[in-house]
Amino acid sequence: MQAWSDGYMTDVEYTYGYYAELNPLRTRLALLNAGYAYPEIGTACELGFGQGLSINIHGAASSTEWFGTDFNPTQAAFAKELAGNPARAARIFDDAFDAFCNRSDLPDFDFISLHGIWSWISDANRAVIAEFIRRKLKVGGVLYISYNTQPGWAALAPLRDLLTGFSDTLAVPGLDTGKRIAASLEFAGKVLDSGALYGRANPSVTEHLKRLSSHPSNYLAHEYFNRDWMPMPFSQMADWMESLKLSFAGSAHYLDHVDALNLSGDQVKLLNEIPNKGFRETAKDFMVNQRFRRDYWIRGARRLTPLEQTERLRAQQVVLGTPLDKVVLKAKGMLLEADLKEEIYRPILDVLSDYQPHYVSDIERAVAERGITISQILQALIILAGNGTIFPVQDEQAIRKARPETDAINARLCRQARYSTDMNYLASPVTGGGVLVPRLEQLFLLSRESGSSEPQEWARFASALLESQNQRILIEGKPVDSPAHQLEELGKQAAKFAEARLPLLQALGVAR
Repeated sequence: MQAWSDGYMTDVEYTYGYYAELNPLRTRLALLNAGYAYPEIGTACELGFGQGLSINIHGAASSTEWFGTDFNPTQAAFAKELAGNPARAARIFDDAFDAFCNRSDLPDFDFISLHGIWSWISDANRAVIAEFIRRKLKVGGVLYISYNTQPGWAALAPLRDLLTGFSDTLAVPGLDTGKRIAASLEFAGKVLDSGALYGRANPSVTEHLKRLSSHPSNYLAHEYFNRDWMPMPFSQMADWMESLKLSFAGSAHYLDHVDALNLSGDQVKLLNEIPNKGFRETAKDFMVNQRFRRDYWIRGARRLTPLEQTERLRAQQVVLGTPLDKVVLKAKGMLLEADLKEEIYRPILDVLSDYQPHYVSDIERAVAERGITISQILQALIILAGNGTIFPVQDEQAIRKARPETDAINARLCRQARYSTDMNYLASPVTGGGVLVPRLEQLFLLSRESGSSEPQEWARFASALLESQNQRILIEGKPVDSPAHQLEELGKQAAKFAEARLPLLQALGVAR
């Protein structure tokens, strides 16, 4: 492996994921719900952006000025190509962390984000990033950081060591990464099947190993086979962050804010008896067997009074992000999956059913006669946002300014969908972030933008494109048996898209 890789897996592509937690607009609702003042985000930075889908969508969809680096030049080149050349495109670099963090041409930042990177780098690189945060994060600024954590990885960490040990010492020299990973998984399975006491003492490990076999090799390569890997307990992360004058503000995962989904009554009572907020997080991680944390930290966190908090939440706009007839009134936490109360959620969803942005205060007035309180509304909105049913909305001026940029990047992404299934998100100027739009829907949009107005035309366009590449869609997990059958099924999907999904995507500014 090349020296510049510094032990990081570079010979297979990283996944083309989109991560909503990196959207600064999304941060506002989480911080307000936790009772903290929220800064206006004018400048933002993503360290280790992978293929660059998130940074490019967020750069196009908001008025925030984005900067970022990923030391893999192949990934940085793709990210630059995806960005295009608009004036407001994210500024993309392929610097290693030490080079990027010591650049003299970077502004101070309101928002710095790292998704997963912290777990797969050396302590030396962690120190570089920590110093960068100390120097470049503004007072009042927010850090988003996600990382593998204990105790959820306690039983699984030895399995990772077994996998990498086989790969490093016993795999056939010259074997490509995918085959080396497959051989490592096979060997680990043999070890556990041999009657290993480790497997008997940790039965979940065997099931976890079986699940790994279903993941693509590029995901496994970056998740399990880098040289550096450390699941860090919250207490250790807090030591790093508090040395930088950062205070823990709360989880970036909305559903973590709802105790009833994640904890028993006795657990909530026990946590409430712990006066130290940091140690409370440690105890909570044991209760839910936390494996992956997504956290917000603030430099100079300012607590809002209850009245300030409620007023600011009332001034937040939200929009429905799912066709109303597809909304499932359930929420799944770490402890249980709960049915949501129809008498609370349906009136709120009815207000949002026009797919237009609504202030929380407007929702409050509309459902007041049902006896639904503001606290019930706010919890419902957190849960619905956590499910991806609704999105926070940015102001009208920001929406207008972002629209040309999101049109441009969405056109590039839809063109990419002609020959790739990797990127399943498009940019919304309304939400300031990404919206799930699978490949076939992107192809329908591409046909529509080229002048076709009828669903059957979109289906014929998609069918011809797939047939030219010998690709077939799957029905109940099996490929269709003929071009005619494929065209028929695509026609049905295009009709459903026109009826339910297209109006929603138009309301979100994803489609014209």
